Amino acid sequence: MPAEQTLTTQVLFQEHAAFVWRVLRRLGVGEADIEDVCQEVFVAVHKQLPTFERRSKPSTWIYGIAMRRAASYRQRAHHRREQLTAPGAEPNAPQAPGEGAVAALERSELRALLDRLLDTLDDDKRDVIVLYEIEELDMREVVEIVGCPLQTGYSRLHAARAQLRRAAAEAGVVR
Repeated sequence: MPAEQTLTTQVLFQEHAAFVWRVLRRLGVGEADIEDVCQEVFVAVHKQLPTFERRSKPSTWIYGIAMRRAASYRQRAHHRREQLTAPGAEPNAPQAPGEGAVAALERSELRALLDRLLDTLDDDKRDVIVLYEIEELDMREVVEIVGCPLQTGYSRLHAARAQLRRAAAEAGVVR
């Protein structure tokens, strides 16, 4: 986004909502609560937009808000239990041409497995691995979002990978 372009909540929502949704999902926000937490993120964006100084990219700023909202969500004692969408379904997730019900189910099961494995990580490791491996952000952007030194980001990534390998082995997914 060019620096001279006026930032509005609507523009930021259009450009970043899908990514925020994915980040929230991978950071442990339950299926039934993702829309609400995503809305909380953009309400916060709207309220804080006048004070955004552009010292970082808008995406970095927004994802920092999303990560804090996800952490707050995970700390709440009460989570809603109803399921509003099919397990693992993502809004407007494109279905591959010719993809049948079996392939869609397999994809859904793999997403659920990934979510269970990610649940084994502490927040610091989870934040780094989601942003670096799943969302494919550059490590410098990841550490800017999570607020740690570059080497700490790489240490968390290494530890998260090792912990995920162990959890996958325990689940019988890999040897």
